[in-house]
Amino acid sequence: MVNFQTIIDNVPDYNAFLTVNELDKSSFKLAKEFPHAVSIHEVGRSRKGHPIQCLKIGDGSKNALCFAFPHPNEPIGAMTMEYFSFELAKNKELRDELDFTWYIIKCIDPDGARLNENWFKGPFTIHNYTKNFFRPVGYEQVEWTFPIDYKELHFNSPLPETKALMKMMEDIKPDFVYSLHNAGFGGAYWYISQDIPELYEGLLQSAVKQKVALSLGEPEAPFVTQFAPAVFQTMGLAQVYDYTETFTGKVPQMDTGTSSADYASRQSEDCVTLLTELPYFFDKRIEDMSEGDMTRKEAINKNIEMNEAHFSIIDGFLKEVRPYITKENPFVKLVDQIMLHEEESNTAKKNWANSDPAFDQKAKVSNIFDNLLTAKFYNGLALGLTVRTIEYELERLKNEDSKNPEGISLLEDQHDKSAALLKSFCEELERELDYSVIPIQKLVRIQLESGLLVAEYIHKKKS
Repeated sequence: MVNFQTIIDNVPDYNAFLTVNELDKSSFKLAKEFPHAVSIHEVGRSRKGHPIQCLKIGDGSKNALCFAFPHPNEPIGAMTMEYFSFELAKNKELRDELDFTWYIIKCIDPDGARLNENWFKGPFTIHNYTKNFFRPVGYEQVEWTFPIDYKELHFNSPLPETKALMKMMEDIKPDFVYSLHNAGFGGAYWYISQDIPELYEGLLQSAVKQKVALSLGEPEAPFVTQFAPAVFQTMGLAQVYDYTETFTGKVPQMDTGTSSADYASRQSEDCVTLLTELPYFFDKRIEDMSEGDMTRKEAINKNIEMNEAHFSIIDGFLKEVRPYITKENPFVKLVDQIMLHEEESNTAKKNWANSDPAFDQKAKVSNIFDNLLTAKFYNGLALGLTVRTIEYELERLKNEDSKNPEGISLLEDQHDKSAALLKSFCEELERELDYSVIPIQKLVRIQLESGLLVAEYIHKKKS
């Protein structure tokens, strides 16, 4: 009988995240060191031509697909798979007990991950994370570009990286899909595709044991189904569509696809998909269930006012430099998408808050914290992308053979102003927060234990 707790306890005390090249090198080394248990093969190429490597470990009767970097600013899962792949390779007893064939992709979005690598080695501060952060626009996110036809929504433009996952799901019909996400700020929470009550206490305790807070404030999206505290049903784009349509009275204008969990369920209705969302930064107020000093509706309205003011400032910077922004600029796209849908999003949120008398009751401290400070943290990421947008075009103009002194001067001015604002914004946020940086080891332990709990459940059910 395998002692799972020993495996979890033995996670190394990582002090940095591995880069794309380091992950690839490690995977090839593992396959060479354990040829009897491990093989490696290319399952596709990124948009820029980087090979997407997949480890195949073991030969169990069930199939598990685990992929990290579903969003390129989310490297915790890569470290989880770095450790777990080594443990699987050397531990035949573990492979036999779980009885899975494991397909492990440590980085499904190598191009995007490279645009985050400047913060992977630290220092792990809010300012360093924010100014080096990258996340692609929705229609360029691997996780959210799976095909869907729903009502007036028709999306069938999966990315090459998404196509690689689609083919794997179609070929191996996985019993378990682990999409290795993580959040940036807040507490631990989970998404699971099926309501499995016997798992929830174990999932929650995986975080409690590591002294990592649970996210007990506002859910990530208003429409998600909650199975238990901090445990929700996985989302697809149909739910987003219905929520927006219900609370705006309009046909939603969407340019993304659905999620990996949604697509996996089409390949096998018994497939269990798990997402374990974990933060880098933590403030104890995220799990404070005591009564706050305002109603939940007031907190939501303050959130809307804060967002409108923040994106008005960002819009001002972008209007100044818009003539110089090229279509190749990767940093501006997500900011533009947020601003494009801001009015629709705020209208839906207001109507949602007005739809239930319960929103007139006093909010929990965790709800207020999520609406005002967690949201402010994420607003800062859009400001960081704005600074990087300007930096990208400034560097481009400086490298061009035919220099544009007027453009360079304007971009330098806007860069200095936006970078100064970002610095002061982060300093203000750090004063308002009582935050700590969560060790990578703890985050990997939680993600690993959560995955083992689900794998063990599937094994017992199918046995």
